[in-house]
Amino acid sequence: MPRPQAKRVTTRVLLRLPADVHRALTGEAVDAGLSFNELCVRRLSAQAHPHDVTTARSAIVGRAGRTFGCHLLGVVAVGSWVRGEAATGSDIDVLIVLDAGTPLSRDLYRRWDTQAATVEGRDVDAHFIHPPVSDAPPSAPWCEAAVDGVVWFDKDGGIVAHLGRIRRAIAEHRVVRKLVHGQPYWKGAA
Repeated sequence: MPRPQAKRVTTRVLLRLPADVHRALTGEAVDAGLSFNELCVRRLSAQAHPHDVTTARSAIVGRAGRTFGCHLLGVVAVGSWVRGEAATGSDIDVLIVLDAGTPLSRDLYRRWDTQAATVEGRDVDAHFIHPPVSDAPPSAPWCEAAVDGVVWFDKDGGIVAHLGRIRRAIAEHRVVRKLVHGQPYWKGAA
């Protein structure tokens, strides 16, 4: 039986920043399609996680690069581990973005599984995906990544830009998250 989730309490913090740091963070937030506040919360949350994000990111991105080479376009961490809500047996979920010419087949999982599959004692659960088509409705995995994913590698900046477009679609209610039997799905998504 799943443990009940603790209620998330928020507090207000006044923070003084040098003007150049504020400009840089504001630009990064705009580029990512986030509010300044959300960008800062994500940055601070990543630093506050009880696990070593830098080690996990390096290990997983390095492994993806060695396994898929020039076909690798991006790596996005998603799920409970990246949110800091992982239970004892939780794995580390990642979207491995491969170029559109790479067939998404069981062979990709076999290639991934030939290497050691744990980081920090947790299994790494890879989900292979193609880059999004910009004029098509976003798929559910891309919507989930837009809500709480963290981009660990983006070969050409296209993934960050696409996630920003999805966040705007969510903010404008063109794409809406719903639940059925406790499982999320996205109305308006492909």
